[in-house]
Amino acid sequence: MVNRQADSGILASADFLSSPHFDDRPSDVDIDLLVIHCISLPPEQYGADYVEDFFLGKLDCSLHPYFQKLISVRVSAHLYIRRDGRLIQFVPLAKRAWHAGLSEFAGQSRCNDFSIGIELEGDVNHPYTAAQYQCLTNVTRDIQTRYPLITQARITGHSDIAPNRKDDPGPYFDWQHYFACLNSKDN
Repeated sequence: MVNRQADSGILASADFLSSPHFDDRPSDVDIDLLVIHCISLPPEQYGADYVEDFFLGKLDCSLHPYFQKLISVRVSAHLYIRRDGRLIQFVPLAKRAWHAGLSEFAGQSRCNDFSIGIELEGDVNHPYTAAQYQCLTNVTRDIQTRYPLITQARITGHSDIAPNRKDDPGPYFDWQHYFACLNSKDN
């Protein structure tokens, strides 16, 4: 019997909301990079559904002055982890989400082609929650099982692949804690 969830690239642990902002990856590319991001809309405000609406192409840009700069912007991520640890998936893992933009990792450009993007509800000025680290650890392990080329050395931040454009996940993202959780047998 075929596991349709695994074949679809949709995680059973996630609530799936289908974004229109994705396309096919190049056929000759292996998925071998995980990129950690952060986002909050409006900046530094949490709990509303604006990020989901943004990734779904349904954000009403008249609701907040900050949203005016998002008119006609089409982006998505594969996964989004809310402050409470809720996991939302927007794009099947095998498809190309539009999360990295102009980017480069280890001399290879166009990171969207070969990466999976995870957004954390947050910003560069505040710590992330324990629930987010737990969810991120669990989903990273799942992704690494599906895509074994994504080793710890191939997990990076948006700021590392687009250093002149982006600063997320920021100084409050605790890489040491995250990697310790990933390497722990207790989690």
